[in-house]
Amino acid sequence: MKEFSIRIVTIDDVKKFVSTVMTFDYDIDLISGRYAIDAKSIMGIFSVDLSKDLKLVAHTDDTAELESAIGQFIVK
Repeated sequence: MKEFSIRIVTIDDVKKFVSTVMTFDYDIDLISGRYAIDAKSIMGIFSVDLSKDLKLVAHTDDTAELESAIGQFIVK
């Protein structure tokens, strides 16, 4: 399991992020405060506060391809 801090700002960002993470066959969650949602769910992402950074939890040990694919959303 690996965690990243990510920032999703616009509606287009949400669409691009979801379409990207859907290509991975392992579970990916987003944590916002005490809420955990499926990162592959557009409705779930719109249900959290996007004005704050989210914590992404990838349920795999090999995240190199994921990091590359969502690099623009990762908060450095």
